[in-house]
Amino acid sequence: MTSAGSGLTLLQTCALSLLVFTGASQFALVGALAAGGNPLTAAAGAFFLGVRNAFYGLRLSQLLALPRAVRPFAAQWVIDETAAVALAQPTRRSVRIGFAVTGLSLYVLWNLTTLLGALGAEAIGDTDAWGLDAAGPAVFLALLAPMLTSATERAVAALAVLLGLGLLPVLPAGVPVLAAALAAPLVLFLEGRRRGAVRNDTEEEAR
Repeated sequence: MTSAGSGLTLLQTCALSLLVFTGASQFALVGALAAGGNPLTAAAGAFFLGVRNAFYGLRLSQLLALPRAVRPFAAQWVIDETAAVALAQPTRRSVRIGFAVTGLSLYVLWNLTTLLGALGAEAIGDTDAWGLDAAGPAVFLALLAPMLTSATERAVAALAVLLGLGLLPVLPAGVPVLAAALAAPLVLFLEGRRRGAVRNDTEEEAR
């Protein structure tokens, strides 16, 4: 519904869910396009949000040990949920079953609800009049908030928000999302410096 409300057609909305099976990247892409951003910039922001799935894939490729011909199709289902279920299994057989069942069920339900949402958006007309333009960011925040369990993660999120909102008035739509990605390496660098200083102080005290 958010995608359709951002100007994408029913076909484009469904194709987006079929081909880009990761919610965070979809919301980022749609949000940037809705704000009038360049499609390439919007796609770049969505790409960076989806990079984490590549790291999941490195681990899952070892656990699943699928034939080469099957791997490109399995890669489409490498998301947070399938990785979590697969990694929790004790045997290779259960890893494959957990990955396949989770991937298939989520893929079917995700695309079915995308179709229903897009049809609903067409039926109600102007989604902005209903305030549905805020649905994408709200859902994204709801998905993100429970994952911020450590002080470092919360610092990254806070800095990313500051960068994104602070640069929004001065940069083209979609670019602030890319700039916000700098929050992670910056916070990790500062955290590394802090831990190094603490370690040095501890060693000096031990001497």
